[in-house]
Amino acid sequence: MTDRRQLGLSGTEISLKPDEIIVTKTDLSGKITYGNRTFFKFAGYTEKECLGVQHNIVRHPDMPRVVFKAAWDTIQDGREIFAYVNNRSKNGDNYWVLAHMTPSRDANGKIVGYHSNRRAPDMKIVNETIIPLYNHYLQIERAAASPKDGLASAYADLQKMLAEKKQTFNEFTLSLGG
Repeated sequence: MTDRRQLGLSGTEISLKPDEIIVTKTDLSGKITYGNRTFFKFAGYTEKECLGVQHNIVRHPDMPRVVFKAAWDTIQDGREIFAYVNNRSKNGDNYWVLAHMTPSRDANGKIVGYHSNRRAPDMKIVNETIIPLYNHYLQIERAAASPKDGLASAYADLQKMLAEKKQTFNEFTLSLGG
């Protein structure tokens, strides 16, 4: 097992207060164009360090890639998505959020970027459902011969689980509550 410190992780989990909302906007390629004060507070970066940088600057290494594939596929198709996300601060702390991601459109309806609001999740849902599920997808992704194969296998497994539940990704996420 890799030493958590080598991954830049402090082992400290921080939490949003129920009234805190993280807001970011990105361009079409996922580069940050706006972040509110709460984003910079939790991310631990300055606005200057973030603007024009890929949003994955706060990606936690224990987040399965398949969740981001589902998110990108959905918002690039013009639809909103809800997902539980574990983020990493600059200092290695982590924080869980329930993210709502939507496409941003111009006056003609053309997608020009993406907008995300993130709130404090119900940690009982995170601990009892999301973490075991995400660990399952991480195992699939990491067991494959290549990252591409791992993502494809995890995506197939996710689609199978959703088909069995007769739910979309959003329906599944929202059915958990929180």
